[in-house]
Amino acid sequence: MLLAVVDSPWYINEVEILIRLIIALVLGGIIGFEREQANHAAGFRTNILVCVGACLLMLLSIYGFSDFVNEVNVRVDPARLAAAVITGVGFLGAGTILFTGKKISGLTTAASLWVVAAIGLAVGAGFYFASIAVMILVVLTLWLFNKLEARFIRNKQHYVVNMTCSDQAILLLHTQQKLDEHHAILNKMSIEEMDTSDIHEGDKASNSQYIKVILHIHVSRKHKESMLSLVQDLKQVEGVRWIGYE
Repeated sequence: MLLAVVDSPWYINEVEILIRLIIALVLGGIIGFEREQANHAAGFRTNILVCVGACLLMLLSIYGFSDFVNEVNVRVDPARLAAAVITGVGFLGAGTILFTGKKISGLTTAASLWVVAAIGLAVGAGFYFASIAVMILVVLTLWLFNKLEARFIRNKQHYVVNMTCSDQAILLLHTQQKLDEHHAILNKMSIEEMDTSDIHEGDKASNSQYIKVILHIHVSRKHKESMLSLVQDLKQVEGVRWIGYE
């Protein structure tokens, strides 16, 4: 009778359960360590918890209801809890996605959490080779491919430079010259004229420092090139009263 129980696909011993949980902890920890090193929101402990939790739910889904397999009118579905895990991790990943107004960040972290949960489910089901292979591929994607992407694809940083000036013609002419000297790419430019209706003509003429133009320029530069030198040169342009960038 004991041999029959051991040979049953619905039975798993405590040692095997512990082995699967430890494997899930290690695999999730490796991915989490990479995320922690990159200073992302979902780091070392978060990935471990997701992976181990998914593994436990997979074990529960397959073996937790084995006592009811032979009951009449009871239908056991080992994949039911696994499907719920994928949905639940989707909500967790959504919390890591941030929209800052300029760009959306956290998509990679959300995707990594989803994959970590899938690894945990695979370990819980006993797919060790697939779990380890996916972990290696994920680490390569997050670490190695990120370096390649930063070097060949995302090798430019985007900035918004805001300047106030008292002479629009001089500002536009010299601004373009300074951008060319610093090899900065001009992506977009907008000019905003300040409201001068409340100021008397005599006051405008007597105040040569009066600011009447606000210039917003969107530029791109390589990561290794500093913006400080460009800003300092732009500040020296005749008529510029204030400058800042973000």
